[in-house]
Amino acid sequence: MSKENTKSLFLIIIGSLLYAIAINYFLIPTKLGEGGVTGLTTIAFYTLKIPTYLTNFVLNALLLIIGAKFLDKKTIWLTLWAILWLSIFLKLPVFFHYQTNQTIIPTICGGVLTGIAMSIILDSHGSIAGSTVLGKIFNKYFGIPVGYATLFFDLVVAIPSIFIIGFENMVLTVVELYISAKITNIYLSKFGSRRVIQIISSQYGEISQSLSDSLHQGLTLIDAHGFYSKKENPIIYLICTPRQMASVIPVIKEIDAHALIVSDSVRSVRAAELYRIL
Repeated sequence: MSKENTKSLFLIIIGSLLYAIAINYFLIPTKLGEGGVTGLTTIAFYTLKIPTYLTNFVLNALLLIIGAKFLDKKTIWLTLWAILWLSIFLKLPVFFHYQTNQTIIPTICGGVLTGIAMSIILDSHGSIAGSTVLGKIFNKYFGIPVGYATLFFDLVVAIPSIFIIGFENMVLTVVELYISAKITNIYLSKFGSRRVIQIISSQYGEISQSLSDSLHQGLTLIDAHGFYSKKENPIIYLICTPRQMASVIPVIKEIDAHALIVSDSVRSVRAAELYRIL
């Protein structure tokens, strides 16, 4: 097993633990709901006392069968891994019962924890099935950010829960879901995003070689010519992380202080043989 795969498996376990803590320690004690399958597990617990781990495993397994038609095998296996560990952590006994009359506190804590958990799991190429599978499908085919697509499907379950948990707790649930979605999108945009850089310079050869040597990656030269100058001048095109971006600019400026640099953020970078859909 590669080092990258081992890291993904470990991070998914951490994300699943954080998600289970949010449910067992903040949402259920305050009788807050959730979205998607997790919301159905809390409703089943409140009304029928069905253990959350059991409902989570059964419903997510069924939904994952549907998602298997749209997602790649690696995502499916990592999602199964996440579902397994989330079910295990949900089954663990609660060691500390948090009690407060300030319901906004568990709402914020639950939203922050689920947002961080979802970010870690999604960034590791997995999901916890449920609405995140639908969110990934919509992201893949329609370009909608995963966090907001997931939020939509979560609200479909959360809003009708008013008949089970009451109006106030339903509103707090919507707030918790929004916080979670916001954190997920911020995390993925900051840590999972890439930068596209296009450089126009008469010293494109030297700049290309220096960037390739410093970043240890390839780049592309796009044939182009200036309309005004009538000269051919290839455009250097490369994709890097935000962290690498900090070292790219000095390398370019050292060679050509007058080089034109165009940079933009991208949410998705994929190769034909890869599955990357975030």
